[in-house]
Amino acid sequence: MKLTSLFARLAVLAVAVFLTGCGTIGTMGKLEEGAGAEANRMWDRWVDSEGDIAVATTWERKVKDGVTADDIEQILRSVATERNMKEVGVLPLSKELEARTGKKQKLLTIYSFCTPATAREMVDFSPHMAAYLPCRISVVEKEDGLWLYTLNMDMMVKMGRKLPSPLKENAWAVRSTIWEMMERGSKGEF
Repeated sequence: MKLTSLFARLAVLAVAVFLTGCGTIGTMGKLEEGAGAEANRMWDRWVDSEGDIAVATTWERKVKDGVTADDIEQILRSVATERNMKEVGVLPLSKELEARTGKKQKLLTIYSFCTPATAREMVDFSPHMAAYLPCRISVVEKEDGLWLYTLNMDMMVKMGRKLPSPLKENAWAVRSTIWEMMERGSKGEF
């Protein structure tokens, strides 16, 4: 059943590409190198998750046993400082829910970071990018422990229109910082 559904989706995609061929071909020439491969990775994650767009567009890391929420917070802040990224907010949602309900909640905290000059450059390049600001990393407690989630930053730097220099280099620096935060935070690497 799943394979039949995939073929049906591919057929719809093929018809759409055929009907919009000139626009599609023209757009493909304006994309970053590797955009197709990144789109395929996202497509595969979307299909594997049975259509969950959030799975397709995010990165996740299981936090190593023994690494605490406080450890993660310190590591995220440390990496931000090392990489000249500004922490611009913390949303302790589980604490807010506990205060409202009087009941213990599973941990849910969202950390926000930004490199203001790069944010401005990106929004000047594409005003719609403002919807993705600031960069966020969520710490989520699940039955099997803590997890980290963030937006798939490769969409920003690999899938879209070619970024002009120095925006391209600055966007890669932001992407690399978020990646490092996820990696070090999930492993407890101070």
